[in-house]
Amino acid sequence: MSVKPGVVSGKDYLALVQSCKEGKYALPAVNVVGTNTANAVLEAAAKNKSDVIIQASNGGAEFFAGKGFPDSFQAKVLGAVSLAKHVHLLAEHYGVCVVLHTDHANRKLVPWVEALIDHGEAHHKDYGKPLYSTHMLDLSEEDLDDNIGECARVLKRMVPLDMSIEIELGVTGGEEDGVGSDEVDNDKLYTQPEDVLKAHNVLSPIGHYSLAASFGNVHGVYKPGNVQLRPEILKNSQALVQERYQTGENPLDLVFHGGSGSEKSKIEEALRYGVFKMNIDTDTQFAQAEAIGHYVDENPRAFKYQIDPDDDTPYKKFYDPRKWLRKAEENMVQRLGEAFEDLQSAGRSIAG
Repeated sequence: MSVKPGVVSGKDYLALVQSCKEGKYALPAVNVVGTNTANAVLEAAAKNKSDVIIQASNGGAEFFAGKGFPDSFQAKVLGAVSLAKHVHLLAEHYGVCVVLHTDHANRKLVPWVEALIDHGEAHHKDYGKPLYSTHMLDLSEEDLDDNIGECARVLKRMVPLDMSIEIELGVTGGEEDGVGSDEVDNDKLYTQPEDVLKAHNVLSPIGHYSLAASFGNVHGVYKPGNVQLRPEILKNSQALVQERYQTGENPLDLVFHGGSGSEKSKIEEALRYGVFKMNIDTDTQFAQAEAIGHYVDENPRAFKYQIDPDDDTPYKKFYDPRKWLRKAEENMVQRLGEAFEDLQSAGRSIAG
């Protein structure tokens, strides 16, 4: 199986998902906030010969447009459009397949997703493919029927564009760019297989969807023992749908949210149960900050003076943003190398 390198959608996206599930590996889905982080993800994917998912939260998209942009909503929309066009331009030249995705969008952010679908329709008209491969609606805090019904409504808009939707059942603890909360009842951190079947009954006849089923996931990094992951919930959900629809193994396309800091054994177990995507943000954020911090520690006077007052040394070559931003990129690439290995996707790109 091989797919043309670049941003994938439609049948190529489905082929990539199927390759992951058959091979029992997953792709890191990395949140980005600008060209530096997007480029680092592309570099890491190419270096590790792995396909990858590049995604933006609403806040990440707004930052991409510039925090000084006068209209916050338009910044969220145009920042996401700008990111997508940047990745469309470069991805194929890195020689890997890239899934473009927008992260958690709760009820108040549905208009953001719909505005991006508007742009996707225009892009599809011009180029024959959508702007984004997938969008996520995270309505997990809403009534189950309302969650499923709204996802079905939006999916119907996306299907003609060869797009997929990601939904969430159960609540991922913690917070990602204003979506989510630490104040979550413990039982909501664990998705019920019956709810999964109900969503599948409604969505599968419409088009392709992926599911972020909660099995104790929490955004951010916590001390060992504070987060109790139960991947068997994924196994049980797969088994119920398989039995009801008489399908093959692991009929659901599952997503692992809150992946930063997770135990490697739990990651490996989740891969066996049909997880093809794992979100990573906190760990890559720290990798960038760590590298910049070390660089400043090594060159402290360059970040206090343009010219050293004691010996007239010019420090331009040290404080040039390309120096310390590159350090951040390099450390992000290194951390993502670890993620590709953990998810067993290294060396398994289907781009050809």
